[in-house]
Amino acid sequence: MLVAFAALAAAGWWFERRRRTDAPPQSHGRVPGPQQLDRADFRRPDAAWLVVLFTSATCESCAGLFAKAQPLESADVSVVECEFPRDRALHARYEIEIAPLTVVADADGVVRASLTGAFDAPELWTAVAEVRADEERQAP
Repeated sequence: MLVAFAALAAAGWWFERRRRTDAPPQSHGRVPGPQQLDRADFRRPDAAWLVVLFTSATCESCAGLFAKAQPLESADVSVVECEFPRDRALHARYEIEIAPLTVVADADGVVRASLTGAFDAPELWTAVAEVRADEERQAP
């Protein structure tokens, strides 16, 4: 009976470990924030582009940024706000230590652009347009 229980526990541990994804790579360099996002962590993972605003409820610079990014929402672009402490788990998973931090990720979750601090709407819109244009130029 004890052997059967141990085998069952080991099988459960192995299955859970296989199912769990590794933490995404972090930049730890020139650009703060993640280099890669797991698209399954965010709404509309099937969208071609993902704009994530990592904000904080107590951050004055963060106020109003989501409203500036919201017009980018379309069939191709998903715009998501991850506000601390509400989305504490995502801030921890991606090792977000500053707010606001805005990242633009492609369909594979590769972060193609990031903005640190508050931004003007045209600044973000231009960053998204540039990475989308780069992608189109590189397509066969």
